Amino acid sequence: MIKGVLFDFSGTLFRVESLARWLDAGLTACGERLSGDAFAHTVERLTHHGALPGGPGPREVPAALRQLWDERDLDAERHRAAYTGLIRASGVTDPDLVDALYARHMTPEAWQPYPDAAATLAGLSRAGISVAVVSNIAWDLRPVFRTHGLDAWVDVFALSFEVGVQKPEPGIFQYACDKLGLAPEETLMVGDDRRADGGAFALGARVHFVDPLPVDQRPHGLRPVFGLLSDA
Repeated sequence: MIKGVLFDFSGTLFRVESLARWLDAGLTACGERLSGDAFAHTVERLTHHGALPGGPGPREVPAALRQLWDERDLDAERHRAAYTGLIRASGVTDPDLVDALYARHMTPEAWQPYPDAAATLAGLSRAGISVAVVSNIAWDLRPVFRTHGLDAWVDVFALSFEVGVQKPEPGIFQYACDKLGLAPEETLMVGDDRRADGGAFALGARVHFVDPLPVDQRPHGLRPVFGLLSDA
């Protein structure tokens, strides 16, 4: 019987803003502007290098950043070094803009919950199902949940930089289960990354995947969770 649901954060419950909006916010914070062509070209380069944390990954990680990239979610220093390195590799070299872009992704304004996230978490709570958020992340995302009014329905946050383990390693899933007081077999992991989130399967948890689509393209992506509970 499923007694708890473990949710990934980015691409599952929340979606980060578009890269164009991210760049615009960074430029605004610095009091800078780019012409239309320059703006579009910068967006293209930033996209190619996967420089937006929470957005699509880089098409190719520069050799000098590969170890940082692999370990980026273990602590704030490595995360910052990895992503500011990608921002600079994209051609953005103004240190104030680099800092503004990196800082932006950690603000609640940079994130939007999927349309059915609140209803799903509230429904699970009413049904007596425990909820944990299990995320590879190097900063505290609790303020994002508080700002958007979703924190009341989360019982446990298992964040890689606090736990010291990244998905797909089983330790982070076990940590969440232990904090919930449940065996892995009593949980369902919901995420968008088959490799990272699929790591819960090794412990005996059920796993369900969603598509990390833009928010306006996935209004009911979490609805199948309730059917999976009844099928367990």
